[in-house]
Amino acid sequence: MDLNVQQKFASYPAHVAARLTMVRELIFKIAKEDKVGDVTETVKWGEPSYLVKTGSTIRFDWKATQPDEYCIFFNCNTTLIETFKEIYGDTFIYQGKRALVFNLTEPILVKELSHCLSMALRYKKIKQLPLLGA
Repeated sequence: MDLNVQQKFASYPAHVAARLTMVRELIFKIAKEDKVGDVTETVKWGEPSYLVKTGSTIRFDWKATQPDEYCIFFNCNTTLIETFKEIYGDTFIYQGKRALVFNLTEPILVKELSHCLSMALRYKKIKQLPLLGA
């Protein structure tokens, strides 16, 4: 893990760090399964950030001002969130065109989130396809 990312994770309360570690591990697992190459892990805008050459950046974070929630952010100049809304409707809570919002007390919908993360990691290859090839 990148040193700056380690420091960021260390700044989270333990229960938040555990949940975000699960999201991080899911990103790396999907990148491997989708064979999209190495994941670059860094901190951008104060948030853990993940990118592969074939995809769009994925970031996530938790804020003390919203202690029961965390967000996974996607580039708002993509069609990712619009596509997630079309495919998954009210399965997720959306923040405009930029984020999925999750409650820390609710389980992660691994299958659905994995599909969304996969589309983000492959975005440059699938952006021209209807519903991103879903």
